[in-house]
Amino acid sequence: MPQRLSGRVALVTGASRGLGRAIAELFAAEGAAVAVLDLKEHWAQAIVDGIAANGGRAIAIGCDVSDRAGVQAAVARTAEELGGLDITVSSAMWNRYEPIADITPETLARMSGVGFDGIVWMTQAAAPFMAQRGGGSMINIASVSALKGMVNALLYCGIKAGVGGLTRAASVELGAQGIRVNAISPATVATEGVLSMLDEEALAQRKARIPLGRLGETDDIAQTALWLASAQSAFVSGQMITVDGGLANAIL
Repeated sequence: MPQRLSGRVALVTGASRGLGRAIAELFAAEGAAVAVLDLKEHWAQAIVDGIAANGGRAIAIGCDVSDRAGVQAAVARTAEELGGLDITVSSAMWNRYEPIADITPETLARMSGVGFDGIVWMTQAAAPFMAQRGGGSMINIASVSALKGMVNALLYCGIKAGVGGLTRAASVELGAQGIRVNAISPATVATEGVLSMLDEEALAQRKARIPLGRLGETDDIAQTALWLASAQSAFVSGQMITVDGGLANAIL
């Protein structure tokens, strides 16, 4: 079977673990050269080593995505070392669940800096490089929480809703350059972070609310990202693709 991303260059943020890691590894397996980006370069390097061991091509980049200059440098390095830029996946997120009364300016600044500002800077920095190659695909990781409210998650829900608005606006503005912009909205996914944060009772409650009766797997999201990155979705832009086992449509 032909590799669906052969000859393409992708940059994935938050790529040392969870959804970002699964996406970076799948893209590499499908033939893309991948820039694996995370806050610490040595975190990213561990993923790059695994990709290389499986015959893929990747580089590790340390970057705080809330820093505009850092994102610009990461994008430029990706294009220089890997030969261009066709795909971005903005998966980085810093999160804290807490009551509204406990939210501090520091928490707001950090969460929005990584989860919203970082996508703004990535969109801004990547667009010219994609335009040089006749277009590209930008994929932002949102959440089903952008559609539903949750207790102790005012910032998370608000930021992810903002990602949806950003995605739609960017798709309209960048479409003339051949750049598609979409977002994926997962429900609870069984990442290392989620499994370490929730006890068995909480996990069972979340599973019970999902019509398909299970949590999402990282591959569920990675396969959706692969479709959005590939030519198979060439006429899809400005969409929020909900990957939630039917949760958003359930009346509970």
